[in-house]
Amino acid sequence: MNMSAKKTMNDRPRIAFQGELGAYSHQACHDARPDYEPLPCHSFDETIEAVQTGAAELAMLPVENTTYGRVADIHRLLPESGLHIVDEAFVRVHISLMALPGVHLDEIELVRAHLVLLPQSRSFLNQLGIRGEAAADSAGAAADIAKHGLRNVGALASDLAAETYGLNILARHIEDRDHNTTRFLIMAREPNMERRGASMMTTFVFRVRNIPAALYKAMGGFATNGVNMTKLESYMVDGSFSATQFYADIEGHPDDRSVQLALEELEYFTDRLDILGVYPADPQRR
Repeated sequence: MNMSAKKTMNDRPRIAFQGELGAYSHQACHDARPDYEPLPCHSFDETIEAVQTGAAELAMLPVENTTYGRVADIHRLLPESGLHIVDEAFVRVHISLMALPGVHLDEIELVRAHLVLLPQSRSFLNQLGIRGEAAADSAGAAADIAKHGLRNVGALASDLAAETYGLNILARHIEDRDHNTTRFLIMAREPNMERRGASMMTTFVFRVRNIPAALYKAMGGFATNGVNMTKLESYMVDGSFSATQFYADIEGHPDDRSVQLALEELEYFTDRLDILGVYPADPQRR
């Protein structure tokens, strides 16, 4: 992607994501921002840079998955990006087996997909005696089949990947578990602090002061003020075992009196507190 490329007046606004067209991140863009033009990027850093430089208005970044936990490096990148969370999106990870048009299921000897997708379809593949092979990217595996005309090879990917690369779906939604969901954050250059729904979320990062029981005391304000904290994770900063930063999601808006009181108490016990975003809770949270 040419990061210096500028849009013309006739172009749609762009939303950047990491991966190939047809990836699950592309699916998230398609579902959450259908009026935006998807902009594929090679890495999370490049996705963030696209928004920083104005090549895209928004970035779609995965942060956690119900099966595999948090996405590596994301919590480090978000505070350093200078971007702001303006929305969240939940995408159900449906896995479909796809191949070239005219190919039948009994012709498939091998399927390729990202390493994390293969175990999720193990029952289906074992039943048919199909061998799995790891690929760098599931959507990229679908693209390779279309490009090279591989007749005995299938790909495990999203329905959108089949549509994108002109492949036929031979078996739809073959995942072993029916709850696999990825949570994405939509990032922008400017924050949007408006209350845009009855249920709002606030995300922030903080570092506690170097005093005994600082974290315990800092968290007390949320309990006493009835603020529900849905996520709290710690990670090291600057490669130091003694420098720990915490990432938190809470229900509520900073204008809510209960949230105000909780954040005031938190700030007393921290030496850094940065709000990353205020945004509506995705309905799928419930």
